[in-house]
Amino acid sequence: MPLTDTHTHLDFPHFDNDRERVIERAATAGVRAIVNVGADLASSRAAVALAEVYPRVYAAVGLHPHDANTLTGEMLEELRALASHPRVVAVGEIGLDFYRDLSPRDEQRQAFKQQLALASKVGKPVIIHDRQAHKEVMAILRHRVEGGHQPSAMSHKPKGVLHCFSGDLAMAREAIEQGFYISIAGPVTFKNARRLRELVRQLPLEKLLVETDCPYLTPHPHRGRRNEPAYVKLVAQEVARIKGLSLEEVARITSDNAQALFALGPEAQGLRALKF
Repeated sequence: MPLTDTHTHLDFPHFDNDRERVIERAATAGVRAIVNVGADLASSRAAVALAEVYPRVYAAVGLHPHDANTLTGEMLEELRALASHPRVVAVGEIGLDFYRDLSPRDEQRQAFKQQLALASKVGKPVIIHDRQAHKEVMAILRHRVEGGHQPSAMSHKPKGVLHCFSGDLAMAREAIEQGFYISIAGPVTFKNARRLRELVRQLPLEKLLVETDCPYLTPHPHRGRRNEPAYVKLVAQEVARIKGLSLEEVARITSDNAQALFALGPEAQGLRALKF
């Protein structure tokens, strides 16, 4: 049963004491590939370093909107160099966060647009963070498509993913029409997640991904504890229950979706007996 956790932060200090065991537990749970996502320059470097050591781990590099006010031309150039690394499969996580507003909103918008342009230059999909900024995120993505910023080599490929999706059904459908996947995380298992479960029920499985966003958003029944990639199975199980499908089918299709988006290597296409 192949699973793909499309959004983790294994480089964070939460995993310093048992990172290798965490990755081993993921393999035991059937997780064949893990996308470890940068949040700033240091974590982007760390994501690449992890991907160089662990065959199941791939990297994404980018600057989270919380740190948008730190973006400089030199930093953008280093992100461009990192994004060209063969183990880097996406630019992210990038976007807007109008909930915490840790960077001024104008600087968030500018950093988001600059990194979208960077992704287009290097021909990589994007991983988008959106918290209480749905309209502005979609407006920027809409302008990107209408402005022809996507290079011709990428025109028929998936453009990215809205990670840990929190928008409504109309937003999800527009994003899908633009070439984006919708990623479902641990909150789908929470008791009060009726709207999210209904959204999962209505969206085609062929446009969904699953993720943990570990160490955060731990799914039930482990809520309140540190999250880890092995728990992506719980997210996939809930998606399967909602859609009336087998776990095996949900795991296979969402992993195929991840492969289509991120162009993962042969490790993610069925090599289950890798050594760590």
